Amino acid sequence: MTIDVLPDDVLVEIFFYVNLRGWDLEMQNSWHALVHVCRRWRYLVFASPRRLNLQLGYHGHRPMSEVLDAWPVLPVILTFGVMFLPSGLLHPKLDQRLDNMVAALESEHYNRICEIRVIDTTDSLWERVAAVMQKPFPELTHLEVQVYDDVVSVFPDSFLSGSAPRLRTLSLRGFPFSSMPKLLLSANGLLTLSLQDIPDSGDISPNVIVTALAAMTRLETLRLQFRSLGFYPHPASRSLPLPTRFVLPALTKLIFEGNYKDLEVLLSRIDSPLLYDLHIAFFMGLNLDVPQLRRLIGHAEAFKTFDQADVLISYLSIQLRLYPKTGVVDHHSPHKLQINIKGRELSSQLSSLAQVCSSFPLISTLEELEIRDYGFIPSSSHWYDDMENAQWLELLHPFTALKNLYLTDEFARRVCGALQELPGERATEVLPALRNLFVQGTSLQTLQEAMMPFVAARQLYGHPMVVDRWGDRIWLA
Repeated sequence: MTIDVLPDDVLVEIFFYVNLRGWDLEMQNSWHALVHVCRRWRYLVFASPRRLNLQLGYHGHRPMSEVLDAWPVLPVILTFGVMFLPSGLLHPKLDQRLDNMVAALESEHYNRICEIRVIDTTDSLWERVAAVMQKPFPELTHLEVQVYDDVVSVFPDSFLSGSAPRLRTLSLRGFPFSSMPKLLLSANGLLTLSLQDIPDSGDISPNVIVTALAAMTRLETLRLQFRSLGFYPHPASRSLPLPTRFVLPALTKLIFEGNYKDLEVLLSRIDSPLLYDLHIAFFMGLNLDVPQLRRLIGHAEAFKTFDQADVLISYLSIQLRLYPKTGVVDHHSPHKLQINIKGRELSSQLSSLAQVCSSFPLISTLEELEIRDYGFIPSSSHWYDDMENAQWLELLHPFTALKNLYLTDEFARRVCGALQELPGERATEVLPALRNLFVQGTSLQTLQEAMMPFVAARQLYGHPMVVDRWGDRIWLA
């Protein structure tokens, strides 16, 4: 049977999956090619606009009226990005594109715009766009603005006339909280809120963001990434009493990067029972006391199924990532807990992560752990020498249920060197449930010989284990 004789409803379903391939570089949907195949296909595509999610991508290369005249009445996605020449100068066609985009936002067709993406732009160009968006956009469901500029950009109070009832995705980069409250309070139907590269902007109470979040009962994804300090720079503000905690009942993914004390302030106000994807990043501290993060993780039912983890070490950070066991190492699993501690000294990285691990009861239930390098690692051995064996033991001590430990090259020598220092019955105090220690990228025989006293001691006291080669594993990285 050829595709031409398939029933109409079957063809429409095929078109749907073809259309799922998404946007190409010109943001033209796959359906554009389908309607040029034959008259029947053109009719079926235009007869099923909702099922196929038909939309028009507009980029300002021509006046909007010319683009709309060529197609049926469909929702419009407006996309504008800065183009630079190799010399670093703006592309000469940029001004014309910007004029066309501004004209489109001012035209009678503005109420057909469902998505607006202003990406890789400057503050001055954003100001021109924002100036014509001080009115309601009734169909707007997605707004993305990325400003890369030394000047702090703002949202005017009259942006969208203070009304964004249909907005479902709001993604901003380079904007301070101080310019957002009115916009956030008007967008309580959000499903995704992403605020990246948030600049410092003086004293900002955590209640600014918390008040807005409290009304977002449909929010599923929250991303907060600060440029440096976070909510506010004065430590005295952190001691102020905070109102009662509230629930984000639909939140499943939380990403935070900033000061860990600010994270604690935020989490002291939030409950998220459905959370299953958590990414946290902060700089090293002398006392990483995170009781609110511990509470959040402890209350999330999804995290209780996790039984494997990896520790990824680089020159700039150390990461702890936890997953449910699936039989493969899937670093893109939708169920994930990731804590990234930034710093350049390996000894400080290890100490900070050990503090975090010792405070999470979840660590004591994990059965598999990998320790390996990733990203840039200094070639000099001095970087590895900046640690003590006791620090490795401190890191491993909370992993009391661990059965399988995987180590790569340099870290295998360091960790095994630390374990060898445990005499007699003390050999069972760290990793008491360990059964297999797998190593990769080093001389297995030499390491096995060096570990013989340690292995024998564990055998004597009823904790047998073997040292073997780390074979091929299935990776989804």
